[in-house]
Amino acid sequence: MLQFPHIDPVIFKIGPFAMRWYGLMYVFGFVSSYLLVVHQMKKKKLEFDREIIDDLFFYLIVGLIIGARFGYVLFYNLPFYLENPLDAFAIWHGGMSFHGGLIGTFVAGYIVIKRKKLNFFATVDLFVPTCPIGIGFGRLGNFINGELFGKTSTVPWAMVFPDGGSAPRHPSQLYEMFFEGIVLFIILWIYKDRKKHEGDVFALFLILYGVFRSFCELFREPDSQLGYFFGLLSMGQILSLSMVALGMALKWFVRRPIKP
Repeated sequence: MLQFPHIDPVIFKIGPFAMRWYGLMYVFGFVSSYLLVVHQMKKKKLEFDREIIDDLFFYLIVGLIIGARFGYVLFYNLPFYLENPLDAFAIWHGGMSFHGGLIGTFVAGYIVIKRKKLNFFATVDLFVPTCPIGIGFGRLGNFINGELFGKTSTVPWAMVFPDGGSAPRHPSQLYEMFFEGIVLFIILWIYKDRKKHEGDVFALFLILYGVFRSFCELFREPDSQLGYFFGLLSMGQILSLSMVALGMALKWFVRRPIKP
């Protein structure tokens, strides 16, 4: 059994303002994604207006935050928020959903891309390979917070989390950081230069994230207010398997040659 590091989630506090590691992970993720997108534009000599990219990133961030919060409200704790509707806006109390964030960024991105008259799938394929970096940082933030821990386990690297009782548990946040962050980034970054159709990278992202997340959910403690559906699947697995199906459908839809 390993010792949980017990890192203070708050880096520093000035009056009512507190800088938290989890929030800093979001910043790291957005900055890394932005720099890599700009790097791709320069390397491939793409004719994208830098100002448009800046605007797109701004709205993607807004869409992510709004979508992640309301995705959590809708998918994970709707009965509570129906009784306490104002708490739905209390982001500082925690509760963000990756799948909701994905929907939010997609909607925001679709609106901006269409308004700017850009090629939708080409633009998405430019951004998507950088997404796993933000996901990986986010999972590291979950680990520092000691939240979203795994099921009880006897593996040598199991840890006792502050809010997980006295039994050692899988550090499932680190599993997700590895598969959904590091491994997924490497695969997409290599594949982006080998794709055969516009939209292929986005489709592969949906499929692989869904597979990796569904696998990692096997080791993760399900949300106490939900448990398992049909005695088998967690909400995360249901949403992730839906991503796999959507990615496979998209893979079929985009089967057309890239214009030279």
